[in-house]
Amino acid sequence: MASSITSSLINRLSLIRFSTRSSSPSIPTFLNITPKSPNRSRFFVSSSMASSSKESPFNNPGLHTTPDEATKSYIMQQTMFRIKDPKVSLDFYSRILGMSLLKRLDFPEMKFSLYFVGYEDPASAPSDAIDRTVWTFSKKATIELTHNWGTESDPDFKGYHNGNSEPRGFGHIGITVDDTNNACERFERLGVEFVKKPDDGKMKGIAFIKDPDGYWIEIFDLKTIGGTTAGAA
Repeated sequence: MASSITSSLINRLSLIRFSTRSSSPSIPTFLNITPKSPNRSRFFVSSSMASSSKESPFNNPGLHTTPDEATKSYIMQQTMFRIKDPKVSLDFYSRILGMSLLKRLDFPEMKFSLYFVGYEDPASAPSDAIDRTVWTFSKKATIELTHNWGTESDPDFKGYHNGNSEPRGFGHIGITVDDTNNACERFERLGVEFVKKPDDGKMKGIAFIKDPDGYWIEIFDLKTIGGTTAGAA
C-alpha cells in the first residue's frame, strides 16, 4: 500500500516538473501573448503618430481640444511685471518698443500704481475713466507694469527676480518685429542691453533683450522664425 502511494506521488511530481518546463517560468501562460505580426503592430503605432500633428491630443496627453463652454469668452489679457521706476520703464516700453499707455490706475491707500501698456491705439479708448478701464481690460496681450511707490528712490532696493537665475521660473515675453536684424541694430544704437544677439548661439535669427528691470524679451520676425524652428516643427 505504501509502495503504491509513493509511486503515485512520484508520477504526479514528474508531471508537475514537465508542465513547468513547457511554459514560461516567470510569465503566466495567459499573459504570454505573442502578436501574430510584431512588425505590423509597431508599424500601426508609428504610422498613427506620423499621421497626427504634434499638436494633436494623441501626441499631447492631457490636452483637451474642445474647450469648456464656460471658457469660450476667455482671453489672454495681461502679463504683470513689477518695476522699480515707472519713468524709466515707460520710456523703454513706449520709446524703445513702441507701445502706448492704455490705462493708469493708482491705489493711494496701498501705495502702488498700475500702468497698462500695449499695441492698441489709445485714440480709440473711451474718454470716460471707468469705461477706459473696461476697454483696456478687453484688449489682448497687454503688459501690466506694477510700481510699488518709493522703490525708485530707495537706495536699499535691490530689484526684482526676473525668473532666469536660480531658482528659475518665469522666462520671457516675445515681440514680433518687421526685421530682427534691423530691430536689433536700432536697439543697440539706443543702448539696450542684450542677452543674445541674432547671430549668437545655435538658434540664429532670434534675439533676447532686457528691459530696465532685467526682464527678458524675445525678438523675432515672421520671415525667419519658420526656418529657425524648422527642425523642431
